[in-house]
Amino acid sequence: MEEIMKWRPQVEKNPLPYSPFKSSTVPRPIGWLSSVSSEGGENIAPYSQWQNLTFDPPMVMFSANRYPDGRRKDTVKNAEETGWFVWNMATYELREAVNTSAMALAEHESEWDHLAEFGVTKVYADNHPIPMVAESPVRFECKYHSTHSIPGNSNVGTIDVVFAHVDTIHIDDSIITPEGRLDIPKIQPIARLGYFDYTVVKEVFEMRVPGSDSDAQAGLEGRS
Repeated sequence: MEEIMKWRPQVEKNPLPYSPFKSSTVPRPIGWLSSVSSEGGENIAPYSQWQNLTFDPPMVMFSANRYPDGRRKDTVKNAEETGWFVWNMATYELREAVNTSAMALAEHESEWDHLAEFGVTKVYADNHPIPMVAESPVRFECKYHSTHSIPGNSNVGTIDVVFAHVDTIHIDDSIITPEGRLDIPKIQPIARLGYFDYTVVKEVFEMRVPGSDSDAQAGLEGRS
């Protein structure tokens, strides 16, 4: 019989050199989030703990682990202060810019200053003067709803979970198919794996739930 490793992370030390938890909950969509402080400081950073919540109305969430000294991430504070942030879809073509924007910078520096070398340019959101990645094919203007803070076993284990409504969606016409769908293989979104690994969506396949009625099928497909 094949042996199975068991790990109880609440009470036991990790038996492996690297975390199997972070490497099992994959792939994770990347929240490439841009925001602005109440003083006008522009910020952009990737978050791998990002997801949609519901579609009626569209809502999203992201969680941000705190720094070792207990400070909260700028994106969290900016969203709370201004009431807005933007999600920029991260693609394979933009991968180096996404990775660079994860750098830890001094308080007076902006990640945007390091993105020009990758051909990244700004376009500003409609609802609040937040810079968006012009080259990103899909962008959500997100209206802040609330923050739920959950204490961890350490400062870096403590998270701020931010919830928001999606107010405005920007889509590049070139990635919309004649049928009115997003051309995901053309977009090639990237996603986070474990370790320093990422993946890219290049292939899709379809499965329909057997026995479901037309209303259920419409909800699963996303038809209006």
